[in-house]
Amino acid sequence: MDPLSLENQVCFALAVASRSVIALYRPVLEPMGLTHPQYLVMLALWERAPLSVKDLAGLLQLEPATLSPLLKRLEAAGLVERRRGTADERSLAVTLTDDGRALRAQAEKIPATIVERLGMDVAELQDLHKALTRVIAAATR
Repeated sequence: MDPLSLENQVCFALAVASRSVIALYRPVLEPMGLTHPQYLVMLALWERAPLSVKDLAGLLQLEPATLSPLLKRLEAAGLVERRRGTADERSLAVTLTDDGRALRAQAEKIPATIVERLGMDVAELQDLHKALTRVIAAATR
């Protein structure tokens, strides 16, 4: 086995898998007016809003500078609001608007649609998720 063979590289398999899975989301998210990164932001907010930009960036493992343009576009779409914190003027709190909360009902269909499009068993995907979570933890030590 050649240790430099492309098909033996974990990084290659992860990169192709990531692009391929995210591509499955595109046509599902498009009618909702969301990109995949925006969908991840909305998932975090549906679960935990309100959140500071700093907490949201930490949760999504994104730099605040990367998150900021996503939030601006979501705000322009009327899905979120960013407000200065009352206790700390430097802190920006991100909350859902009524439209942002309402979009959750549409989004509830997404996981089942993606599982169906992948054509994989849910248990297999749960095992994959556990393995990837371990890879993330190992890579970020």
